[in-house]
Amino acid sequence: MANFEAYQEYQRIEDFEEDSPPGEEDLLVHVPEGLRDSWHHIKNLDNFFTRIYHFHQKNGFACMMLSEFFELVQFLFVVTFTTFLFNCVEYDILFANRAVNHTTHSQNPLDRNKVTLPDAILPGQQCTERIQENSWIIFLLIMAATFWVYRLIKVFCNVLSYWEIRQFYIKALKIRMDELCNFTWQEVQGRLISLQREQQMCIHKKELTELDIYHRILRFKNYMVAMVNKSLLPVQLQLPLLGDVVFLTQGLKYNFELILFWGPGSLFQNKWNLHPKYKRAGNRLELAQQLSRVILLMGVANLLLCPFILVWQVLYAFFSYTEVIRREPGSLGARRWSLYGRLYLRHFNELDHELHGRLGRGYKPVSKYMNSFTSPLLAVLAKNVAFFSGSVLAVLIALTVYDEDVLTVQHILTAITVLGVVITITRSFIPDEHMVWCPEQLLQCVLAHIHYMPDHWKGNANKSETRDEMAQLFQYKAVFILEELLSPIVTPFILIFLLRNKSLEIIDFFRNFTVEVLGVGDICSFAQMDIRRHGNPQWMSEGQTEASVYQQAENGKTELSLMHFTIKNPRWQPPQESSVFISHLKEKVQQDAVGGPSAQLLLSEAPLCTSLLSSESATAGPDNLLASVLAHPVLTSSGLPGRDRRFVPPSTAASAAASVLASLSASQLPPRPRPHGPLPANHSESPMYCSDRTAVDSMYVSDLRIRSQTSSTLHSEFASAEMSLHAIYMHEVHQQSSQPQRSSGQWQAPVPMRDLSSHAGQRLAGAQLHPVHTGSISVPTPLRGWTEEEEEEEEEEEINSGSPPRQNVGSSG
Repeated sequence: MANFEAYQEYQRIEDFEEDSPPGEEDLLVHVPEGLRDSWHHIKNLDNFFTRIYHFHQKNGFACMMLSEFFELVQFLFVVTFTTFLFNCVEYDILFANRAVNHTTHSQNPLDRNKVTLPDAILPGQQCTERIQENSWIIFLLIMAATFWVYRLIKVFCNVLSYWEIRQFYIKALKIRMDELCNFTWQEVQGRLISLQREQQMCIHKKELTELDIYHRILRFKNYMVAMVNKSLLPVQLQLPLLGDVVFLTQGLKYNFELILFWGPGSLFQNKWNLHPKYKRAGNRLELAQQLSRVILLMGVANLLLCPFILVWQVLYAFFSYTEVIRREPGSLGARRWSLYGRLYLRHFNELDHELHGRLGRGYKPVSKYMNSFTSPLLAVLAKNVAFFSGSVLAVLIALTVYDEDVLTVQHILTAITVLGVVITITRSFIPDEHMVWCPEQLLQCVLAHIHYMPDHWKGNANKSETRDEMAQLFQYKAVFILEELLSPIVTPFILIFLLRNKSLEIIDFFRNFTVEVLGVGDICSFAQMDIRRHGNPQWMSEGQTEASVYQQAENGKTELSLMHFTIKNPRWQPPQESSVFISHLKEKVQQDAVGGPSAQLLLSEAPLCTSLLSSESATAGPDNLLASVLAHPVLTSSGLPGRDRRFVPPSTAASAAASVLASLSASQLPPRPRPHGPLPANHSESPMYCSDRTAVDSMYVSDLRIRSQTSSTLHSEFASAEMSLHAIYMHEVHQQSSQPQRSSGQWQAPVPMRDLSSHAGQRLAGAQLHPVHTGSISVPTPLRGWTEEEEEEEEEEEINSGSPPRQNVGSSG
């Protein structure tokens, strides 16, 4: 009877408006007089929470609107300046191919031979005539003007929308704009949850959880992460000469989202509900043919728009990177996380700033790993090419210093620039003479931050195949630029010849992995992080999961995502199945820590740990917590004596991580300082190891140092270090369970999860369950070009607002 009453309380309202998800027709149904503003009746909560998130991440109203304004100015500048260069400059005069008749008298006869800029610029009337005579220029200018006017209207709408969000921050969340940068997203999220408890924003849920907010912000993005995890999207290509190549650009990703989520003929009937016909298996073949036709039309549209998009890509790349290449030629040899890497390495329910922070911490270890691979043959060639090029460049520089008239000689500046670029490129092939070859340790450091690594990388870190696969995740900036330039050409063929063949698989994927959550809408079931439904027995889920091979997430994505979300949101109350898994994991850590070295010994042997005793910043605490695990197994793998002359038994990274993790749960520190403003009183601490109650705090970080830092930043760093330890530990246990016959130096064999004591599950049997929801969104970027800093979070806002795309169909801008 109680279950029936609960069902009645949460049943769907029949007469709801079409533009709102089930159960969310009114955002605020009880609003005090002081809060009666325009946000009390918000139809699209996905858009509302997403705008609140972007408002916080982009530092408030002024910064966001200034960025929008300069995007308009930038687009206008590129169009007008390019038109001017093509139609209003006389290049024969500029290059001195035609003499200029100077009628003015000058005292210096040499001035008659000099060409000035006004000589090469056509008069306004003649320039206008040239433009009018070229019909293609007029057509392109009309298209550009239409797009610019659309963007202008969109910016005006954004101003109004974000002004309301600004008022919501000030009046409802009690956060002034001058204090916004001092609040973390967790603090803003806590105030949203508290406001729901006071004002009942969501009428069908008394409690708004962290997962509700994440699901609304990341609804579509969780689908994309799941499709990459299940290798459903055709981004891995087999080319005749290049072999295995991963190709995923902003333009291709934009088309995927357009076809699947929010474009004409997409699978979703609105921003939060999959069309009912895709939920039935009876007409899957017919729906696959329909989706195939949509993909074909989209591919043809990309093919027709290819010339225009390609011209824009080339122009924007030229204006963006020419000066950078001239000033820093080595910038093309730098690396960046690829778009495929960001989707492959992303946890379910991981916000943009969390992903960027995690990958940012892993940037240096990955760079060191990639740079540790050198070719002796290329190194010899590079040294000699650098010598000859440097010799010629040195002579040219000396001549210009002696007499600056040398610069007037034809192609001297070109030669100096080209030689500088050649020297910079060749030096990138010359290895550092002080480099130490330790690929396995470097790869372990990489794993600590990126959290995901294919099984066959273990023990093969020194092989070129592993490096090539890592290069797919961590690509050269030059490769990124080249792929974006080729995107308008390649994207139509991927859509027409590859994506169409996967139409039936896509239909089955959305039918099998979509669940409906009342008050939230349809979400990807993987985003629920349900161990029972999507767990993998080889990732410590044995005995707890009922998932088939098809239903299991690959690479431990479900288990690692659950751990990451639990650590990042310590006040979140997991469902019963998740709580049981976390409790079993904690018990296994405690069990494995018994046979490992003590945490005090690990911390004392860490190479950087002694810096904590000096006057340096306390930020080294989390770093040394992780370094103690990464360095110790390498230093003591053969039972070498420690620094204090005590014999240290052989150990692995798993045993070391278990020891440190066990010490985290055993440490007893005062509770963390309360964040800005009141938080819910009934929120408990994390059921996991509390990252703000670490042994490092009590052993090495004094109270004075903690007070000298922002407490929220310190807690975030310890949470990241804690998750890194879990990633190392879970990967090691997974490797040992999948390869039981290890070398004799390995630590004790892992105990299956089903053999652990079950009293923790019994304790949690009566735990309160909270509905699990999701949210992911991807949005088109404007046709303003692309840079390596323009990540996909720039796209999020437009899809949620329900507006048409900001760029053409195939644009990769």
